[in-house]
Amino acid sequence: MNIMPRIQGIIFKPADEWQKIKAESTTTVDLFKSYIMILAAIPAVAQLIGFWLIGVSLPVRGLVRASFGFALGRALVSYVFSLAMIYIMALIIKILAPNFSSQADQVSALKLAAYSMTPYFVAGVLYIIPFLSWIVILAGLYGLYILYLGFKGGLIGTPPDKVTGYFILTLVVEIVLGAVVSLLVGAIFSMGALYRGF
Repeated sequence: MNIMPRIQGIIFKPADEWQKIKAESTTTVDLFKSYIMILAAIPAVAQLIGFWLIGVSLPVRGLVRASFGFALGRALVSYVFSLAMIYIMALIIKILAPNFSSQADQVSALKLAAYSMTPYFVAGVLYIIPFLSWIVILAGLYGLYILYLGFKGGLIGTPPDKVTGYFILTLVVEIVLGAVVSLLVGAIFSMGALYRGF
């Protein structure tokens, strides 16, 4: 897969790109190796650089830089959790499919989960400057719109009258899943460590 045209297509012309994606034949392993694992590394590496070299501004302490070990550990855990979250999200989309007269196809569900995360992963480069992380959140919201277009584009054969319900239920699950991942990463690497000076 040529990754750059796919990134540009899914971000700038998502409706057209979903039709190309729908026609493609791939496997779960290929999708992870050729796309997901590469893009998920962007925010992880940016967080490593941001925490270690740039630092974060904390009340009372001011600008604090993490040790390399802390920043690397946090980046690795975030990376693994991102990969797991995409896989779990795909499983949930697949499990919900029969309830919305859709095809319970694992690869198509993974395409929906993975490609809709593209704006978040690309914008994740902004984690290099922790102050700009709010822009990454906006990119994630745009990714939800791309997910909706994927459902609407018939990637898993959802009837038009059931697209909105399927999308909303998937959205709720994704928000809960994202919150759980954030809490887990936060619990593992608490801000208390920053105040203690690592």
